[in-house]
Amino acid sequence: MSTIQSSVAVGAQSSALDVRKIREDFPILKRTMNGKPFVYLDNGATSLKPQAVIDAEIGYYTELGANIHRGVYEFSEKASALYDQARSKVAGFIGARDARQVVFTKSATESVNLIVYGWALKNIKPGDEICVSEIEHHANFVPWQMLAERCGATLRFIPLLPAEGTLDLSQLDQLINERTRVVAVTAMSNVTGYMPPLELILRRARAVGAITVVDGAQWVSHTAVDVESLDTDFLVFSAHKMCGPTGVGVLYGREQLLEEMDPFLFGGDMVQRVRKEKTVFKQIPDKFEAGTPNIAGVIGFGSAIDYLLGVGMEAIHAHEQQLLAYAMQQVSNVDTITTYGPSDLLSRGGILSFNVGDAHPHDTGTILDEDGIAVRTGLHCAHPFMHALGIPGTTRASFYLYNDKQDVDRLIASVRRVAEIFA
Repeated sequence: MSTIQSSVAVGAQSSALDVRKIREDFPILKRTMNGKPFVYLDNGATSLKPQAVIDAEIGYYTELGANIHRGVYEFSEKASALYDQARSKVAGFIGARDARQVVFTKSATESVNLIVYGWALKNIKPGDEICVSEIEHHANFVPWQMLAERCGATLRFIPLLPAEGTLDLSQLDQLINERTRVVAVTAMSNVTGYMPPLELILRRARAVGAITVVDGAQWVSHTAVDVESLDTDFLVFSAHKMCGPTGVGVLYGREQLLEEMDPFLFGGDMVQRVRKEKTVFKQIPDKFEAGTPNIAGVIGFGSAIDYLLGVGMEAIHAHEQQLLAYAMQQVSNVDTITTYGPSDLLSRGGILSFNVGDAHPHDTGTILDEDGIAVRTGLHCAHPFMHALGIPGTTRASFYLYNDKQDVDRLIASVRRVAEIFA
């Protein structure tokens, strides 16, 4: 793409975050990689975990260790209370009116599949249309594609404008029409950090009575979210991208829709009464959480929510925008680098996606690895996006609250070495 023009003043007031102090909370940042100080710029894949989250998980195993919602003994009841408190914390974090609207899954991917199997399979009919965008992560693309094939529905796509790095909304009223039953769109691209105009897309979906699904996996971890103002039917995201443990996802849904949905998994703890003739399920959210959940992970997620709120989501967002602006300024001094994404950095999160000359992204990533820098390379689980761009992938550096300008400087120095090697 052409040279990026930032709407964020690089010389603006420095971030309110005390990054040096924050970094002390993340023990892995004290390590080296390939003998070099560790620079972690793969936050789009997963975030690092602060000691408080690690302690919360260890604390469950060492001090409680019991299953939840089953035992009447002290340790089981304490574990149950911590698990339920985490659900309330998540609800408060995203502005949900009721904690019952928060369902724990194993990932954002499973959350989307829960919508597909629990709501869409019994509501989507032949001739119906499902609208997604070309920039979706596979987790918010493939499930809808499979649903359309299974139900005889039509999958429509909001196209990418490759040169601008934004979605083409000029035909939105035709793409989202009276036949549209579902509109599924990301709040923030995992490839470029582009944040589509959600309000416009969701408003059009509501106008035709379509159900809306927002993939917030890259978004909820980086900015303050209010689902009531957003006015979406469903929102999905994952704990591991927001300083929490792996193996914990969230599905937020409108209460009425969740109550209408069928369970995705069947078994213990999601039932109210089982007889040979019939099983009666519990109310939401319990009916969606069969079996023993990731108790330690959910408790650790509650600690992660506490940590992020202690830092402040607005401060985190501002910090990342400043880092992105600084990175874009530095990248502009490297002649052979091509960046991807919109020029207006105010419509982007803290992701820098790029290629260096004719170097394959994997080669770029290997050289950065030698310099102790962790980035993501390849197609980023977004094949249609890459196909629209006409490229074999990118190198992606993604920022978070513990990154600083020194990390960017290390990245740029290593990228220069890539440019020299492939000159």
